[in-house]
Amino acid sequence: MGSPLTSISLSEAMNRDEKNKLRYGSDHAYPADELMPLTCRGRVRGLEPSRGDIDDALGKFSLTLIDTLDTLALLNKTVEFEEAVRRVVADVRLDNDIVVSVFETNIRVLGGLLGGHSMAVMLKESGRMVWYQDELLHMAKDLGLRLLPAFNTSSGLPYPRVNLRYGVRGPETRTGTETDTCTACAGTIILEFAALSRFTGDPTFEAHARRALDFLWEKRQRNSNLVGTTINIHSGEWVSRDSGVGAGIDSYYEYLMKAYILLGDDRFLQRFNTHYASIMKYISQPPLLLDVHIHKPLLPARTWMDSLLAFFPGLQVLKGDIRPAIETHEMLYQVTKKHNFLPEAFTTDFRVHWAQHPLRPEFAESTYFLYKATRDPYYLEVGRTILENLNRFARVPCGFAAMKDVRTGSHEDRMDSFFLAEMFKYLFLLFAEEDDLPFNQFLLFVYFKCIKYFMANNPEHLELLRRMGVSLIHLKDGRVQLVQHATQAVSAIAAEDGMRFMQEMMELSSQQQKEQLPPRAVQIVSHPYFGRVVLTAGPAQFGLDLSKSSSGVRGFVTVAEPYNGCSELSNGEIVAGRIALLQRGQCMFAEKARHIHKAGAIGGIVIDDNEGSSSDTAPLFQMAGDGRNTDDVTLPLLFLFHKEGNILLEALKEYREVEVLLSDKARDRGETLSKTERRCEYEKILICEEGEEKDHTSPASLEPVDQSQLTTQEQTTDDSVLGQESVQPAEGLGSYVSVDVGEEPAVDGDSSSQSVDSLMADWQEDLAAFKQMEKDEL
Repeated sequence: MGSPLTSISLSEAMNRDEKNKLRYGSDHAYPADELMPLTCRGRVRGLEPSRGDIDDALGKFSLTLIDTLDTLALLNKTVEFEEAVRRVVADVRLDNDIVVSVFETNIRVLGGLLGGHSMAVMLKESGRMVWYQDELLHMAKDLGLRLLPAFNTSSGLPYPRVNLRYGVRGPETRTGTETDTCTACAGTIILEFAALSRFTGDPTFEAHARRALDFLWEKRQRNSNLVGTTINIHSGEWVSRDSGVGAGIDSYYEYLMKAYILLGDDRFLQRFNTHYASIMKYISQPPLLLDVHIHKPLLPARTWMDSLLAFFPGLQVLKGDIRPAIETHEMLYQVTKKHNFLPEAFTTDFRVHWAQHPLRPEFAESTYFLYKATRDPYYLEVGRTILENLNRFARVPCGFAAMKDVRTGSHEDRMDSFFLAEMFKYLFLLFAEEDDLPFNQFLLFVYFKCIKYFMANNPEHLELLRRMGVSLIHLKDGRVQLVQHATQAVSAIAAEDGMRFMQEMMELSSQQQKEQLPPRAVQIVSHPYFGRVVLTAGPAQFGLDLSKSSSGVRGFVTVAEPYNGCSELSNGEIVAGRIALLQRGQCMFAEKARHIHKAGAIGGIVIDDNEGSSSDTAPLFQMAGDGRNTDDVTLPLLFLFHKEGNILLEALKEYREVEVLLSDKARDRGETLSKTERRCEYEKILICEEGEEKDHTSPASLEPVDQSQLTTQEQTTDDSVLGQESVQPAEGLGSYVSVDVGEEPAVDGDSSSQSVDSLMADWQEDLAAFKQMEKDEL
């Protein structure tokens, strides 16, 4: 991150005049779809040499002008905006006999018309553009109807292309023979189609977009919860089984999250969260994001990344997962500093894989989101770098030219509409002062963790929220999300109350984040771990404060009965003197603590019941009290997410007697071993029972595993082996070592034969996957 001196000097340097330089561009190409900035003329499809699929975005409908309508309004260029709307209404035709991309036409043209309509309505309400009679909306509906024939498939997935005049059926369409489409192409429709349905009152558009999303969701790989890159629109079979967050899939994930924000439908958020957990488990290799195979998600599909994944840190900010967003964004910034722009594709060591750069906006988008989330001036510095590189290397007399090769600095006679429609927009928003923005934000949402401030299960409280247009969702990682839709409030006054409520909740949430207790540690100290495995734990806001205990609390663990700990324990005599394991849910944390305290437990560990949750991807969880005095709870209570809790449960299943140390930070291994244990570990002998010695001579089960020295097959043979879980400690836990504690080698012939058969079967499966990889790459 930037130093304080860098931040201060940058802030001082960013004066209003300099920021104004970011906002303005000119159009030398009207009424053509795009500007050709090197030859200073418009690009008209059919008059210029074909560029293949890239030209499918061009429909002889003044693409760039329509795509940038809302940008003009955002820049407060109301005179220019009004003139642009008049031009679109008077000159643009949508019934051209031309084959266009359904995906590109939807996001750029339909989206541009709807965005322009929204801005025109707001200006009309403020007393300007009083002549406007929803002309852009009528054009949007006309275009939506021209796109609908593409959805006439048995699956509901759209054809990738459509003829604006003739649809997809018949020889005159010159399309409709395709069988495949990309996941993003089929899954990036819902925002525009749902908005069109809501504006016009015609549910047809939204219904088709929802059907396509439902089909993609059903076709996800059920074990990995990932989707492939390319799918057959008729059979639903995956054509390309690679899965990542870049080209071919990117905006599918983006639209799931934003559809939830726009429409308030919980299903979209639930689907996004399911996919996101798998992305962070398989694709995310911080700070890298590498494609995998959906059926074998531990198999890497390639060793390079494409520039479209640069949107992902911004999406992580929307989700509230800031730390990995910062890490990946910083990686992308280093690539940018090395090559001046993000190459279309680059390797894990930041070398160029594909050298082009068509002035894509995704990195600027993520920079904007991170600045808004953190207010760190460092991201203004990043934006300044983007701006300076554009002016130094891409600016030409008639506009900004795409880079043909970032290594040589050569140009391409190309300026896509998204440069003015998105890149300019994000840079303007990044540097804009509050009084530069003509419109207020209409949608607020916040990740809210202060459950103690109101009871989320109280029907009266929920009804009050509903009346203010506020909905509430429990997330799998333990947080509660509040979303306000002002239009869903019972009255304008209630909507204003909702806005104030959201502001107060954000302040409370911000205050609580400042007051958060540091993480705690659950360290497994018994054989064969001997302190090597440390699990990141969340603290409780009541009970024994482990930061004030020099030795922590050490004891053997046992599962409470009932497991939820919500009633008096039936195995109290076993729990006495031990640390109780409890499942989250069905009652308050303080109630669980009181029940195990009454049974004589010396501590408690609550394990999350949400499968897949992990301290790797979720923020630290603190357990709140129940609103009553909790001075009667004197034992320590810690919280483990599902992944970390499962490590502890598996250890208990395998070794029966598992001893742990609950503390404020991991202890040095020497501090956790008794004198006998130190001798036994040295000799690889453990005294199991009085007068009996058991030999454990498998050093691999006691030594750390260097994952970088394993082959691909070794890394992916069995992802269920406990030792392959990577437990990341939270900040402040100090160093740790992970250890392979998988089963020891079999000694009898049958077991050995069975193991060989299993390995051979798995090897055959891997071989088939590698062959598929080669086919996909070709």
